[in-house]
Amino acid sequence: MRLSIRNQLDGEVTDVIRGEVMGTVRIRLTARTEILAAITLEAIDELGLAVGSPALVLIKSTEVAVAVGPVGLVSIRNQIPATVSGVDHGAVMTTVKLDLAGGQELTAAITREGAEDLGLAAGDEVTALVKSTEVSVGAR
Repeated sequence: MRLSIRNQLDGEVTDVIRGEVMGTVRIRLTARTEILAAITLEAIDELGLAVGSPALVLIKSTEVAVAVGPVGLVSIRNQIPATVSGVDHGAVMTTVKLDLAGGQELTAAITREGAEDLGLAAGDEVTALVKSTEVSVGAR
């Protein structure tokens, strides 16, 4: 299957917490990088997600925010350290390529104005921010 979602990251489930209707699934991408996804219990069960399961993390590039410098207290659970590997400015939007520890790549689509305010350039150390409710999960 081919998908239009740019960010497709391989990982392994390390924790599943079940709530009333939704649950959270923690997925390790690398030894130091984990992603938290908030998905329905139905999805957890249908995908057979359990500790140790291989998983595919899917994140739309428009759901990735980029921060420069320390991130203060925020409710966003996924705060992923990354290095900018490329910046491509369009008229309105900018595509930012981010290298994660362990060799995986994340793409952020942010406004050109936001990218210019941050002064992003290749080699910059940044933090990618993704709400757990914006993370989709696939079973491998």
